[in-house]
Amino acid sequence: MKAAPIDKRFCRELAEWWPLISPVAGHETRAAYLATLLHSAGIAVQDVLELGSGDGETAAHLKHHFALTLVDLNPEMLAASRDLNPQCRHFTGDMRSVRLPERFDAVVIGESIGHLTSEEDLLATCVTAFEHCRPGGMAVFLPGHVTETYAPGAGSFAADDDDGRSARHHTWTWDPNPRDTWVLTTHAFVLRHPDGTLNLDHETRRLGLFDRSTWLAVLSDAGFEASAVEDDTEDDTENDGTGEPAPARTVFIGYRPGR
Repeated sequence: MKAAPIDKRFCRELAEWWPLISPVAGHETRAAYLATLLHSAGIAVQDVLELGSGDGETAAHLKHHFALTLVDLNPEMLAASRDLNPQCRHFTGDMRSVRLPERFDAVVIGESIGHLTSEEDLLATCVTAFEHCRPGGMAVFLPGHVTETYAPGAGSFAADDDDGRSARHHTWTWDPNPRDTWVLTTHAFVLRHPDGTLNLDHETRRLGLFDRSTWLAVLSDAGFEASAVEDDTEDDTENDGTGEPAPARTVFIGYRPGR
């Protein structure tokens, strides 16, 4: 069966705004947590592949610890990442099918894994990670949600830059059918240019939602020795609009057997 397309229109058309909408500084804690995980691999981690790297906000921190190779499906996001991370190698590719002619000490996939809404695509991506991982290395997956802790909610973000631009980003997430493997998230943007003109845009997307047992089974099927840990860094305790702290995020780790 042919893989379903991954549509991230706002990542293409709004790529130039993404450093403001999702600022680099907001990813520092997550990147530090990731670095700690990567240093726990069975081999010394130096070369790291990030799949679905987006505009490179996580790589901006990780590049101080590792030699990074970044892969993303959207050329516009890669262009933003090249500006931010000129030290890193960049490739255009689909995380479900891309194959580079080398292996890495570790593979990382952040919230971009959420664009996969079927077990078939999830397995294909885990196989990609396995194929690019050296024996003894590891892969780390950071989905935005798992079934056990998912709750509908809303959130808002506001930012301004020194060039006179302003961005307001609102999100709502809900699950129309708890029996399937995806939820809906609506993004609404109000973007103000330095001359005062406004752009209004919105998009509703499906994001994958799988339970822990599915994740662990898929990772095992891909060839990994799989485990799950809880990430309770402060990035995961931000208020999500419900009045309650967000639950700790479940992080999945796959170790490739061998030295």
